[in-house]
Amino acid sequence: MAVRNTSETPVYFADVQLVTPSFKTLPPERSGSVIGKTERTDLQIPYGAANCSPQGLPEVRPATVVAHVGAGSEQPRRVVFQVPHPDPLLARLLRDECSEFLIKQAVSIEFGPEWKESGKVMRGSLLLTRRGPGVVTLNDIGGTTHYMATGEGRPLATLAAGAQRLEVPVELTPARCDAHAFAEAKKAFLFPVRATIDGGEERVVIVTPPKPRQDSLIDYALRACRGTG
Repeated sequence: MAVRNTSETPVYFADVQLVTPSFKTLPPERSGSVIGKTERTDLQIPYGAANCSPQGLPEVRPATVVAHVGAGSEQPRRVVFQVPHPDPLLARLLRDECSEFLIKQAVSIEFGPEWKESGKVMRGSLLLTRRGPGVVTLNDIGGTTHYMATGEGRPLATLAAGAQRLEVPVELTPARCDAHAFAEAKKAFLFPVRATIDGGEERVVIVTPPKPRQDSLIDYALRACRGTG
């Protein structure tokens, strides 16, 4: 949330809360921010999970920010700020979360159980398991901060309406080999998979391998990087 204070008196935000039908409402977040005279200051506001529907992508709904605000030495009072509608950031967050939700209603996408190291390449598969109706097409798998991911062509594969299970071949290679590459790898295993249902709009699902597979991929990447050194 962008805050503007044109007076000489500092403004104190005790807490802030986003309220909208598009996302689950979280308890007020303690802020403790003191805003002096400024044209713009941004305050971070947490938000809950998107309220998605199996019927399709919802439109973003109007939102407000509820805060307890005080000026100078006065006690904070409850203030409601109207968020200009439609807010592009909230619309994007809602679209991204609900796109993933819709794909997951139709199919689960997981790392397959078998992965084999072949030189500097790790070969395995994504495993698709039917959950709901629809023809599911995997168009592409993207890389992460630490791994490049490739499949066989585009689209990668299609789970037909009557099929219950499908394995899609995938190859991984290290995307970086600097000395501290894997010391702080929070996003190393967030692989974006692009998919469609019944030929509709392409949507993105983040697929993360289980922890034992993550550990084996780190070991593999270190060996592959030493081989390139």
